[in-house]
Amino acid sequence: MLSLTQKNAVQHLDRLYTSQDWITLLLLCCIIIITAVKIAYPLRFQEFLKLPLSNKYFFVFGKNDPIHHLFNVLLFIPKAICVALLVYKVIEWQKPAMLLDIPFLFVKILMSFVGFVVAKVILEKTIGIILNIENIIHQYVYQKLSYRNLMSVLLLILLFIVTYITPINKEIMLVFCLVIAVVNAIALFYSFKTNGKLIITNFFYFILYLCALEISPYIILYKVLT
Repeated sequence: MLSLTQKNAVQHLDRLYTSQDWITLLLLCCIIIITAVKIAYPLRFQEFLKLPLSNKYFFVFGKNDPIHHLFNVLLFIPKAICVALLVYKVIEWQKPAMLLDIPFLFVKILMSFVGFVVAKVILEKTIGIILNIENIIHQYVYQKLSYRNLMSVLLLILLFIVTYITPINKEIMLVFCLVIAVVNAIALFYSFKTNGKLIITNFFYFILYLCALEISPYIILYKVLT
């Protein structure tokens, strides 16, 4: 017969396994969506994966395509799910009591992220129209969203690691943040390379744009979440 301690351990493991079921379903949905995109757009997806090495993707596919192209919309879905899951996992790691205090926490995180991104894109497009630089803003936003959609693949790998292999910890988060920083640095490099002259001649407005639409929204979002 099992001792009382052993029974409690078994029950704890059962509860832990059950709690992962919905996460497993979401991760499976992300894999299915990414696979469907790869099958529907094989050449585009191949160039998309090469973004850290080359910006040829933007010249071949992204030059005249709208931001709401089906390829981008489909890839945004797993990105939103993965970002929300990662935030949920970090809260579970740092502030587990919030999971009980706030009902439907994951859904609220997901909806907040989607609303934040959509509102930010609309604001950026509106500023582009007002300042008569719509084409430039479109190109910049398209590039930025493409690189961040690519990060969903990295997020998916990280989530599989912290869900099924090892619990989330400082070392894993540090490595992940470094990888994300490198990808962001590559994205900024290609953006500057493409629009370098324009940025230099309008440096004041570029800094103002970074502070208003690239830095402050994330600070506000961080304050709201914490």
